[in-house]
Amino acid sequence: MAHVYDILAEKGHEVHSVGENISVLDATRQMNRHKIGALLVMRGETLIGIFTERDVLTRVVAERKDPAATAVSQAMTRQVLCCSPDTSILDARSVMRNKRIRHLPVVGTDGKIVGMVSIGDLNAWSLADGEATIHYMSEYIYGRA
Repeated sequence: MAHVYDILAEKGHEVHSVGENISVLDATRQMNRHKIGALLVMRGETLIGIFTERDVLTRVVAERKDPAATAVSQAMTRQVLCCSPDTSILDARSVMRNKRIRHLPVVGTDGKIVGMVSIGDLNAWSLADGEATIHYMSEYIYGRA
């Protein structure tokens, strides 16, 4: 069974974060620059929230707030669900589906952030795993070419 650490080993451990006082405009520019859908909001080394595309839509755009004058702390999600590197991919997918979230920070045993996985990461892993299974089954049934 595959685990979150398998995805992190392949994609890397880089996590993008911002401070709570950065403007929503600057945060979204950073998200666009890195082509990501979420940023962790940190106070020093402490995770205090997550700022996502959905936060922009529901707490800034829908409320007609000025992104340049709104701090990330006013729009972020404060209750952040996390997982450990040992979390199975099935469990991570289940949490994301049941809680309707698309990003899970990964926290090590020391309480420090060691990565982040998205629903896209889980889908890509499952697709690659399925393709590998089909390949091996085909070789088994038809013999090696």
